[in-house]
Amino acid sequence: MPKRKGRGKGGSRDAVGHIEKSDMQNARMEKYYRTQKIVPDNEWDQLWEAMRVPLPTTFRVAGSRQAAQVLNETIKTTHTPQLKGVEFEGQELPPPVQLPWYPDGLAWQFNAHKSALRKQPEFKKFHSFLVFETEVGNISRQEAVSMIPPLLLDVQPHHRVIDMCAAPGSKTAQLLEALHAHDTLTSSSTPTGLLIANDSDNKRAHMLIHQSARLPSPSLMVTNLDASIYPVIRVGAAEDDFVGHTRAEKKKAGVLAFDRILCDVPCSGDGTMRKNPAIWKRWSPMDGNGLHSLQLRILQRAMRMLKDGGRIVYSTCSLNPVENEAVVSAALQSVPDYELIDVSDRLPGLIRRPGLSTWTPSSDRECNTSFPTYSSYIDSLSEENRKQTKMSEGQWPPPEGVNLKLERCIRIYPHLQDTGGFFVAVLEKKVKQADEKGSDAEDAASLGKRPAGSPVPVPQSEAKKPRISSEEVSSLSGAEAGDNKKLDEEVTVSSDTASKPAEVKQKGKPESESGGGSFKEPPYTFLSADDPVVQTFTDQLHLTSNFPASNVLVRNPVGDAIRAIYLSNNIGRSIIENNDYTRLRLLTCGTKLFVKQGAEKSPDTQFRILCEGLPAVMPYIKPETILDGDLGTLKVLMSDYYPLCSTLPQSFRAKIDDEPNGNYIVRFPPEHAEGGTITHNLILPIWKSNFSVCLMIEKKAKSALSLRVFGEDLTTAARMANEKKAKQPAEEKPLSTNEPKDDGADTGDVENGKDMEMVVDA
Repeated sequence: MPKRKGRGKGGSRDAVGHIEKSDMQNARMEKYYRTQKIVPDNEWDQLWEAMRVPLPTTFRVAGSRQAAQVLNETIKTTHTPQLKGVEFEGQELPPPVQLPWYPDGLAWQFNAHKSALRKQPEFKKFHSFLVFETEVGNISRQEAVSMIPPLLLDVQPHHRVIDMCAAPGSKTAQLLEALHAHDTLTSSSTPTGLLIANDSDNKRAHMLIHQSARLPSPSLMVTNLDASIYPVIRVGAAEDDFVGHTRAEKKKAGVLAFDRILCDVPCSGDGTMRKNPAIWKRWSPMDGNGLHSLQLRILQRAMRMLKDGGRIVYSTCSLNPVENEAVVSAALQSVPDYELIDVSDRLPGLIRRPGLSTWTPSSDRECNTSFPTYSSYIDSLSEENRKQTKMSEGQWPPPEGVNLKLERCIRIYPHLQDTGGFFVAVLEKKVKQADEKGSDAEDAASLGKRPAGSPVPVPQSEAKKPRISSEEVSSLSGAEAGDNKKLDEEVTVSSDTASKPAEVKQKGKPESESGGGSFKEPPYTFLSADDPVVQTFTDQLHLTSNFPASNVLVRNPVGDAIRAIYLSNNIGRSIIENNDYTRLRLLTCGTKLFVKQGAEKSPDTQFRILCEGLPAVMPYIKPETILDGDLGTLKVLMSDYYPLCSTLPQSFRAKIDDEPNGNYIVRFPPEHAEGGTITHNLILPIWKSNFSVCLMIEKKAKSALSLRVFGEDLTTAARMANEKKAKQPAEEKPLSTNEPKDDGADTGDVENGKDMEMVVDA
């Protein structure tokens, strides 16, 4: 994304858009954090200087564990050796290094300047590799500290998980990878667990759908709700093993309780100043004061949704104890039977500091006034100001004698390991004995109600939220946005969470709940296993009898022709059948497997498998129907959109020539020959027409695969782009009024043509 010149509070910028180092000053920030003693005095200068230095580039190898390890080996053996000893402008550039604390060495960091990435040949090639692999989801550009919370959540494939403030989705992707830890290189499992990715902002919630397409899963749902009042989710009687063990939960059989919850909440974001230097100028302690209430309500709601023995990870990209330890302290005191757990033995190699036990909130913007206790603060106010204050008792440390073990929280500082600033706390709900009775507070908590005597929630509009423009929201990506939580509008939602029967939810117009704007997504409908549509695609694609046909669902208005087929798992089906989808504001469920091929009214209905759905379907495709290809066949399929059958190698042409038109799955086994190497089985979909075939993967995925296998981009899109670039210098002349102007049309116009309908997003 091109950098823009700063305006207003952004500070002066140099020619390339960076705030000058001399502008990275904020007296009130320095005063505030020195008062909090977040680091010892002898480390202060190191911390302050580290916060003025741009962040290194970090990324992790994504996808299932087996696939990630294969790509990681490529980085280690192919790319990293070529980057050793490379010089740029008289200085040696450090090659990428693995983060010492990330499991299996799947995360990397390097400090090459952007100019080197654009101009230095070796680094330019590596940068192209990163760009393509990121676009297809094999690599996640992500801040190092952002990778920590999902690791500490310890998700297993059978867990019910919710990411309450999920956008832009890099942490969500990590959680999804944990659910799919048992996947292989060529096929995907269907975990019995569940991941709900939620975000209160509608635009950002839709970003999660794009992110999830990189690792499609029948176990994923995306919702668009205010996390602080997330509704009760009901499941069928057959799912009563998902219910927790408190008295109220036993009485209310069918209420979903979660095993793991991630609360990466909206925050002031001062831990991200190394990549967001504009924060230097605008920082104020009132940012954290204003967000404390919202953060607390999100964490409290999560605590009331968790199963006994379950785990919550609360995290922020802020250094402010009012947003961190104060929120955890207030939550532990308000919701019973929780404790901070010691995770000091997790992620060895990660340099961390313990949480703070004492801190002093500031009651004014300039950090000139503070009070040791909440009562002393209240005593200082006039009667009128007491009614208007938004400071709460929970922003101060717990009372003397109350030991919450806040030192078990984790603080990450930029100078310790060349990262951003971050805070993490891991909370666990104690397992109650069978003969223990639940308290009224627990009963209310399990139903999503506020216990008697608990603090009345502050309306969300009273909490200051980080602002972000609509232009910035639309341009955010996993690579550029990191995991900053920013809200750009106030959210209101009805607290009425009563569910409706499945047959009722189809009627009427969708309601507006939260997330801004009306909810216009169509409902999901499950097809019966003997539905003619199910029979059609199972026959055409040669699926075995154990394909979970009862979990097939569609999303189109009643009476419309079915265009797309989705697959969910058992718990996903139960949720859809027992909840009003408009109250859940359900944006997506499961993974898309097939789409209809051909004209809308064609009597010969055919379905084609999507590349994103292929891993989920592979376990059910009859092995004898899979065709075997080779390196030469793959090269032909890579080099043209629609290669003629006559141009294919004879060995493969003999297998496909006499077959009817339609969808086929091709296996390319490991092979090494001059010009290319296939390191492991590749399973890819093709479509055969009368005289040609088409490799059905999106053009960026095709380019990434070509670079991986052949060491160069052989695709038509790359060839056309290179030809256009080669002509450009000769055509750089003023256009006369009677000369046609080049409108920049390129391969996008080709792909949008009717003949490219079968090209799908990977």
